[in-house]
Amino acid sequence: MSIYEYEVNKINGDTISLEEYRGKVMIIVNTASKCGFSPQYDDLQSLYVQYEEQGLAVLGFPCNQFLNQEPGDDLEIDSYCKLNHGVTFPMFAKVNVNGKEAHPLFSYLAENAPGLMGSKSIKWNFTKFLIDREGNIINRYAPKTKPMEFESDIKKLL
Repeated sequence: MSIYEYEVNKINGDTISLEEYRGKVMIIVNTASKCGFSPQYDDLQSLYVQYEEQGLAVLGFPCNQFLNQEPGDDLEIDSYCKLNHGVTFPMFAKVNVNGKEAHPLFSYLAENAPGLMGSKSIKWNFTKFLIDREGNIINRYAPKTKPMEFESDIKKLL
């Protein structure tokens, strides 16, 4: 299965296919507003602004599976991201990233880009997946890895 075959719900409720991002380099990240890693929204936004015209897309997926750090509804999450971090990159509806209720996209990402020691689960908020223009998963970055730390990887793909 290709990453482009997955459908996702935008934060406003509209359903889209990831086919819309074919030909773009993507960072797909599970987010949480009350997480200690939430300052990464700022780095993600900076990268998006700097490289969007060259074909970078940042896709944020709120998740409440880790210590209930994303308790708000989609409207509250959207407002928080815009007001506190100036987020203009696409945000999507809240998802689960692990377990039986995991969104199929995140099951696919975790299966095809295992984490540390081959772990197929997503361990925390702000796990980031870098996808090339052909839809291949290039790398999985740990929550503590700041987006600017892999800017050179992004630039190689643009």
